Order: sequence, then C-alpha cells, then structure tokens
Amino acid sequence: MTSILFIIILMYLLGAMGYILYLCAQKPLYHRWGYRVMMAGFLLHTLAIGYEFFRIGHIPAQNLHQNLILTGWSLSGVFLFIKYRYRLNILGVFAAPLTAAVMIAAFCVPSVAVAPTPVFKSLWLVIHIVIIFVAEAALALAGGAGVLYLIQENAIKTKSHRFFFKRLPSLEFLDKTGYGFIVTGFTLLTVGLITGFVYAQLVWGKFWSWDNKEIWSVITWLIYAALLHGRLVSGWRGRRSAVMAIAGLAALLFTFFGVNFLLEGHHDEFTKW
Repeated sequence: MTSILFIIILMYLLGAMGYILYLCAQKPLYHRWGYRVMMAGFLLHTLAIGYEFFRIGHIPAQNLHQNLILTGWSLSGVFLFIKYRYRLNILGVFAAPLTAAVMIAAFCVPSVAVAPTPVFKSLWLVIHIVIIFVAEAALALAGGAGVLYLIQENAIKTKSHRFFFKRLPSLEFLDKTGYGFIVTGFTLLTVGLITGFVYAQLVWGKFWSWDNKEIWSVITWLIYAALLHGRLVSGWRGRRSAVMAIAGLAALLFTFFGVNFLLEGHHDEFTKW
C-alpha cells in the first residue's frame, strides 16, 4: 500500500505542477496535462481504497491516515467532476496542490492499527462517511473559489491588471461558481448529518449526545446556512459571500482536525489518531 500511495502522490504532484504552469503560461496544454494526470491518480486512488475496503471488510476510515486518504480522494473526485462538467480549469490551481498536500500528510502520518468493530460493518455508516467527505470536498473548493475571488477583486481595486487579473475568471463567474459549490456541499452535508444522527440512534441509543464532533459539525452547518440565507434573503454577493465561504472552510478544518486533536467524544471510537 505504501508504494501505491507514493505513486498516487506523485501523480497528484505532477497534476499540481501542470495547473501551476497553466496559471503562469496560460497554455491549454498544461491544464490538459494536469487534468489527465489527476484523473489517472484518482482512478488509482479509487482502486486502492476499493482494495483496502475488501481487504479489511469495512470502509477504511478508522484513523487519521485513512481519513486523510479519503479526504484526498474526495477532493480530487469532486474537482475532476467540476472540471469536466463546467470547464473550470483555473480551480485546479487550488484543488490539485491541496489534494497533493493532503496525500503527503497521509503518507507522513503512521497508520495506527485498530481492532475492527461491528460499528464499521454497517452500510448506513458507509453512506454517511462517503456523503460527508464529498460534502466537505465541495465546501473546501467553495473556499478555494472564495480565495480566488478576493485575489481578483484586489487586482481590480488596485488596478493591478497584470498577473492574476489576466489569468483569473470574472468576479461574477467566481461568485456563481462558489455559490454552486456551497449549495451542493451544504445539501450533502445536511444529508450526511441526518444519516449520522440516525446512525447515532442505532449505535448509542440517542440522536444527539453533545459530542464535540457533533457540536462543531452543526456549527459548520450553521455558518453555511447563514451564508445561503444571506444570499437568498439579503442579497449577499461577492466579497461577503467569499469571506463567509472561507470562514466556513476554517470551521470545517477545525471540525476535521481540531476536534480530534484537542477535544474528545464518541467519534474517537471511529478515528483513533
């Protein structure tokens, strides 16, 4: 598994290099190269996760190493779909390096052996985990679109019509793209939380137990709910929406990393760090 993981990381790094070259040179050859290498890495990544699933008999999400691998997989998968569906090439400048960084972190973190439990052998849990990871990937890309929006806005305000101004899409396009990511991610996150609450009832006998992971997941959900409410009711657009998307990403990262490192709760049973 280590050698396969190394090859996957190499592919994502080459993909990131292709998109960075595309940002600098704006030649279609580079983003096509980056896209194809990313696609090859994602397919190999999918096969590796599938092999691990059948080898251990349940979804590989029991420790930080495995969770980071799933995070990288969901990031690359969501980006590749968006790239294919909407031809949003420039987002690869954010998505490809982020995916590569996540996978490098997974490679560096030791895989701590955890005794299998019946909890992980539920199809309901598999659905919950996959939906949550895909939702978080979409919301992470929304944060990336927000970052690109602020960069382009700054270039316009300072009248620095040079590097980024010529290479990034219009503010309107970035705003609409980020909104699409947020709607998709928020919808999936909502479904993921509902399936999680139902599963908590089956495992612990109650939907809500004031677990730190539950609390911060709901806080993250509320941030995105406020953003969507603001857009629909108060007409939030542009910079405010971009800043909120980045704030949501920060909450998402804390829910993923900070809760498990700094706090304790029921989910420690699922993710031995």
